[in-house]
This record gives sequence, C-alpha cells and structure tokens, in this order.
Amino acid sequence: MPHLFTPVSFGSLTLANRIVVAPMCQYACAGDGCANDWHVQHWGMLAQSGAGLLLTEATAVLPEGRISWADLGLYDDACEAAFAQALASVRRWSPVPVGVQLAHAGRKASTHRPWEQGGRAIAPGQPHGWQVVAPSALAYAEDGPTPQALDAAGIARVVQAFADAARRAVRLGLDAIEIHAAHGYLLHQFLSPLSNRRTDAYGGGLEQRMRLLLEVFDAVRAAVPEAMPVGVRISATDWVDGGWDLTQSIALAKRLGARGCAYIHVSSGGLHPAQQIPLAPGYQLPFAEAIRREVAMPVIGVGLITTPEQAEAALAEGRADAIALARALLWNPRWPWHAAAALGAQVAASPRYLRAVPHGLPHTLLRPAGGSAD
Repeated sequence: MPHLFTPVSFGSLTLANRIVVAPMCQYACAGDGCANDWHVQHWGMLAQSGAGLLLTEATAVLPEGRISWADLGLYDDACEAAFAQALASVRRWSPVPVGVQLAHAGRKASTHRPWEQGGRAIAPGQPHGWQVVAPSALAYAEDGPTPQALDAAGIARVVQAFADAARRAVRLGLDAIEIHAAHGYLLHQFLSPLSNRRTDAYGGGLEQRMRLLLEVFDAVRAAVPEAMPVGVRISATDWVDGGWDLTQSIALAKRLGARGCAYIHVSSGGLHPAQQIPLAPGYQLPFAEAIRREVAMPVIGVGLITTPEQAEAALAEGRADAIALARALLWNPRWPWHAAAALGAQVAASPRYLRAVPHGLPHTLLRPAGGSAD
C-alpha cells in the first residue's frame, strides 16, 4: 500500500489517507464574515476530492483580524450560523473530516482582495479599511499604514477571541482546529524579532516572543473537548537574516508538543517583504523533515508538492507524515483520485461518481464513501 493512502492520526482523529486540503482564502464574503453559497460549492468540491482532511480557509477570530473585508470570520452568532448552514450542505454529501483554521491577520489585515489593486493595504477611514494591530508599531510595507501596538488588554482580547471561536467550532461539530501562526499574520508577528520589538513579557528573547502563541494554544486547548485535535501552522523561517528561523521553530514545536499539540503544519515566509525564497518543488520539506526528527506529533509538509510520486517519496523518506495541497487541488480537484490511480491505491468517492473510473483502470479504484444523504 502506498504511504500516501495509509491512515494517519491527529490525536483521536484518524484520517483515511495522508492528503490534507490546505486552507485557502477565498475572499468571498460580503463584508460580514459570513459564509455563503460560494463556500458551499467550494468546500463541496474539495470534500469530493478524496482527501483525508479538509481545512477551511483562514477564519478570523475578530473582525479586525480579517485579512480583507471579504474574509471569513467566526467571531459572532451570525458568522456561526452561516458557517453551520454551509457546513451542513457539504456534510450532507461527504463524510470527509472538516477542520477550521483560526486566524488573526494583525498588521497584514485591512487589505483589498488580491485581484483588486494588488491586494494593497487599505488605510483606516477609507472604504473597507480599519486600524490594524501588531506586536509593535511597525508597518508591513514601507508605504503601508502603521499598526497600533497591542497593549495588555488588546492581547487578552486576542487570546479570548481565539478561545471563543474555538467554542463556536465545537458547536459547529467541526473535527479539528488549526491555529494559524504562519505567513506573517499576528501570531507569527509576535514570534519574529523582525516584527516584534516589544520590551515587555511578550517581546525580546525567544521565550517572550513565543508567549502569545503558547497562551493562545492553551486557551484553545482548554476551550474544546479533549478528543478534538488542535494543531498549529507555522512558518519555519522568515527567509530574512535576523528573523524567525528553523532553530527557533524546532524549539517552538517542542513546546507545542509538550502541551498536547495534535500536529504541526510546516510552511514558511510571509512576514517581511525582503524575503528571498528559493522556490523549487518541495522547497519547504527540509523544514518539515528537521522538525519531524525532534517531535513525536505528526508533521504536515506543504509547498510546491504537485505530483503523486513527489508526495509519496516525501512520506516514504520520512520527510513528513502527511502532505497538504492547495493550488494543486484548485487546478485539479480530483488530484487524490489520480494519485490513487498512479500509485496503485484506492480512494473513497461518492457512489454517484463510481462510474467515473476510465476504461483500462481497475474498477475498484474508487470505493463508495457517501454522505448522510446517500
């Protein structure tokens, strides 16, 4: 059996295979943080892919924590109700486990959508703009708005918001929570010395810079049932000299593992415009592999992994325990089906799709999965 199609467990949640749908922002809300018909069809498409786990897009824990005005949120009753309605539609037709990525964009919030003015920041007082916050009053870009440095009350509000959103996730019946501490968003901003110049308990040395993420993790972990896995996504390096790096990421991963983290999802970059990223197939896998050697929890590898053979090799070589795909699944929403065909495995699909197997391939390539409506 190919490694890619063997089960893997994130805490008490066992996935049928090791393919994870990575969170992908959709910028599809109407300005209220509420899921809508776009999310129903988008999540529904990914839920029929054959992947072992679907992680929904970065979902803000506070209105000001949205990347853009059109981002998804889980910060009030209206957001929760809309999410519940969209999720129910998806689950009616697919049994795939669904997790939510909880996030706060910090100084990278209040932007246009990526296809509008290049996703540039929107200043406070402008349409769709608001005051952004950060660990320190350092703008992300030279021409960007200066964030307000969070005070003690602001930090406490962030921690509480993550816990409150986690409780909403439990009420929604979601299967897992991922805390977003990557890609230059608020929790990553606190981790990196490039964006965190604080002199209080949340800045300075590594222990102080890790404090907020660890407090958020503890608050989320305490807010949900013991059986619900809570994982964390990190950027293993800023790709900038003097920034967050692999050595610090390993130290953080060990601290998270000791606290009961169910998995660590290893990405990189996003914190500073000066980053120099040597893009190549699987360019982030060395970080996942290095962290995996130091922790007991499963490690998800991600980043320009596009072929079944590449994903299988990463698992077989012990570089990761699961593989996350994002753009590859937008390009080819049946990637797991095609991977099963290429590697000689089997994948679950709705019984309505069983006849899709092309002539010349084993008719058992797809096995019936179904949802509550089947």
